[in-house]
Amino acid sequence: MSQLTVPPEIRDLPVPDRMALVEQIWDSIAEDQAEFQLTSAQKAELDRRLARRQSSGPSGSNWDDVKRRIVGES
Repeated sequence: MSQLTVPPEIRDLPVPDRMALVEQIWDSIAEDQAEFQLTSAQKAELDRRLARRQSSGPSGSNWDDVKRRIVGES
């Protein structure tokens, strides 16, 4: 992939406008997701992570337990 230079007219925009532009670009990528293909290595890594997650069982705490710890109830 080539290194692109940000055009001055974009660089001169206020930060909120540049952030909005990034969001629009990201949304356009999401719309074209059919063209995005994972590599075999990426697919294998996702499969490995999913298998590890499924084999490890439930994790974390339910809301009632978390709330009791935050509020200090016994």
